[in-house]
Amino acid sequence: MTLIDQNAVVLFQGDSITDAGRNRSDGSNLGSGYALLVSALFNRKYPEKQATFLNRGISGDRVVDLERRWEEDCLDLKPNWLSVYVGINDTWRRYDSNNPLSTEEYYTTYRRLLSRAKEQLNANLILVEPFVLPVNDSQKQWREDLDPKIQAARELAGEFKALYVPLDGLFAQAAAQTGPAYWAPDGVHPSPAGAALIAEAWLQAVKG
Repeated sequence: MTLIDQNAVVLFQGDSITDAGRNRSDGSNLGSGYALLVSALFNRKYPEKQATFLNRGISGDRVVDLERRWEEDCLDLKPNWLSVYVGINDTWRRYDSNNPLSTEEYYTTYRRLLSRAKEQLNANLILVEPFVLPVNDSQKQWREDLDPKIQAARELAGEFKALYVPLDGLFAQAAAQTGPAYWAPDGVHPSPAGAALIAEAWLQAVKG
């Protein structure tokens, strides 16, 4: 039986992978990515739960950007379940804009966000692990920056006793059969099959 309770409000927070082209003028729009798939599959399987899924992911966001809008886009929505998926832009900007964010700052900022959600809402937490599937040699360098941030996310999951969705390993495993571009054409943004992989792993975490 799923962990998500009756009339739950489930909020997806994150960057472009969560955003997935959602219509920001419509607060109930979930975009075309994993958030939509999770909602569709969950509500088909558990119609009696009457769960509400919300998406406030914003393309390009790093953890510091989430913090700037945390009041309005998280706390004010009073989710019972908060799913946070952030980290790849925190690495990417070091390489495409020479704008690095240290692992320490990633960890401490992320920790503040989760602490506020716990203290003010007592929300159940789901942390989704960032991943990269290098499709070119330059992306292989990203691992030195991303791997410590993945470790930081794992530590936060342990500290907050959050559910954890271990995407980096799951995508590596899937790509061994097909090559990386099948799951993420640019190494970062999932294909429809990649979005389905995320949705399945997320639903498995909540026993959905």
